[in-house]
Amino acid sequence: MRREIRYAFIKTIPVLLGYLFLGLAFGLLLQKSGYSFWWALLSSTVIYAGSIQFVLVSFLSGGTSLLTAAVMTLLINSRHAFYGLSFVEKFRSMKTYPYMVFSLTDETYSLLCSTKVPEGMEEKRVLFLISFFDQCYWVTGSVLGAALGEILPFDMTGIDFAMTALFVTIFVDQWRGSKSHLPALIGLGSSILCLLIFGGSNFILPSLILTVTLLMALERPIEKKEAAL
Repeated sequence: MRREIRYAFIKTIPVLLGYLFLGLAFGLLLQKSGYSFWWALLSSTVIYAGSIQFVLVSFLSGGTSLLTAAVMTLLINSRHAFYGLSFVEKFRSMKTYPYMVFSLTDETYSLLCSTKVPEGMEEKRVLFLISFFDQCYWVTGSVLGAALGEILPFDMTGIDFAMTALFVTIFVDQWRGSKSHLPALIGLGSSILCLLIFGGSNFILPSLILTVTLLMALERPIEKKEAAL
């Protein structure tokens, strides 16, 4: 168990660094809007969806209707439906199945995809620990940010770059650990194409649909190429 905890912690260090700073930004933003750190704790524990939590601040301060909030949440987080497709069978066999579905954020998904559990460790337990640690980092960062915002002035300039740096780190780690770079190139190319067509605010969902479609169509060639490497 200690080896599994240590392995999961080391694996999640990039997320730890990103989530602490990004969580701080969310907590500070929430506090500046008039909400105490208890709201940061509640939202990060129950909602736990970074991007929609930032939008939630404007919902709360602007008096947005429940219908609008529900539609916006569905649109912003619709990409998670694609994330879950590759883990449906694996999660179903786990006792922590409901939590694994709930905790599948962008960064956790990337880690779970790239994790190859060493022999002697229980894979299901490691996957759960990775997901659990990631949420703990986010909760800690957001609560700490909200608490500090109540007692200290804080300049948030540049802190939002933490998420970009985190994605770059995970992408490089996956690139170095993969035999075939074709799936990564397909995802990158689809994203750039959809960004040019749909713009920065609307490209995520179309790029995910295009990426999944291409990966499904090229599944056999990709598997053959990986087997040959």
